Amino acid sequence: MKAIQFCFFLYFLIFSSSNWAQSTFQFNIYHDSDYSNHFASANAIKMGFLSALESEKKRLENFQFNFLEMDHRGNSNRSLLHMKKFLKDPNALFILGGLHSPPYIKNRTFINKEQILLLVPWAAGGPITRYEHGTNWVFRLSVDDTKAGYRIIQFAKESRSCEQPHLLLEKTPWGKSNERTMQDALGKNKAEITWFNWNTRLKKSKLILRGIINSGADCIVFVGNAIEGKYFVQAMAEIDKSLQKPIISHWGITGGNFFSNTKEYLSEGIDLNFIQSCFSFDDLPHSETVKKAIKSAKALFKEEFDIESLQAPAGFVHGYDLGLLFVQALSQIKPNKSAIKTRENLRRAFENLSLPVEGLVKVYTRPFSAEGADGHEALGLEDLCMAEYKANGSISIIKNKG
Repeated sequence: MKAIQFCFFLYFLIFSSSNWAQSTFQFNIYHDSDYSNHFASANAIKMGFLSALESEKKRLENFQFNFLEMDHRGNSNRSLLHMKKFLKDPNALFILGGLHSPPYIKNRTFINKEQILLLVPWAAGGPITRYEHGTNWVFRLSVDDTKAGYRIIQFAKESRSCEQPHLLLEKTPWGKSNERTMQDALGKNKAEITWFNWNTRLKKSKLILRGIINSGADCIVFVGNAIEGKYFVQAMAEIDKSLQKPIISHWGITGGNFFSNTKEYLSEGIDLNFIQSCFSFDDLPHSETVKKAIKSAKALFKEEFDIESLQAPAGFVHGYDLGLLFVQALSQIKPNKSAIKTRENLRRAFENLSLPVEGLVKVYTRPFSAEGADGHEALGLEDLCMAEYKANGSISIIKNKG
């Protein structure tokens, strides 16, 4: 597959023109993501991460980075090919992940055995960061499904008075990891489950929803992405209003053009909420950290970045914060022209970040460690909130709920 190179060829992106010539350490960053079917999430992650590097450019004066867009199209085998290409690249420093969990769950053993440094700003599947057979090379700053299910079920029961939720889950490792957490959160009163495949369209969505409604469910807990999500929302909108049920969703729906495809149905009153990390650009007044992020993003992406209409904002937010943690880790190690050696040092530095890092979601104080099941998770349950779409498509965090 042909990779699209996003290189810092404009000197002001990372360092001054004089420093460009003096740059001694050159590395490649691979962005393994779905640029075909979920472009909004891939692009938001890219913008967030590169904006963080722009924000911290004074600390990166001796580095040159090439950012390579690697489109896996949601396919685990294509993702594996990218990893193998990464290993053959003498300048490859780390892989920045994308929206989909299956590539990293399926290839987790390969990633760790081959010592591929993987930074995850979106994919939420619980097993991704939990490797028990040796050194763990995967670090995540995102929603974690070992916790997300608890927040989603809590919100369904407490804020939507849903006593009989029905789990509508995509038939992938991501969906299955959510099944375990959500059923555990429900305790003795287990929910009925309906599984659906990728590319489920409107006709099938209608049949599925009719069956769920006829089962007596109070609400639908959805785990899926934007492509399938839009059809389920449309199917719900075409059901008699007296029969419509609230949809409480994982955040996969926010990774594509979901809102533009469903806004007419949402405006008609479809009840939809979804999980996010607890940050929104809607929160005013903006802190200096937020202002710096916006300024950096506008400097790099003048035509694309607009906080009022930012698609898949969680990708930007998590990409930005993960970029800040990367810069801090890089500042703690002695640079080496060997990408492999630098990669090894970075992995250790991530587990031992010496200074707090003020990000958009929170201040990160030793967010990673080598110990415990959550050792490579930067966010916890306290960082997860529920959200909703505003009329203009921006995402608003629901305060004091769930």
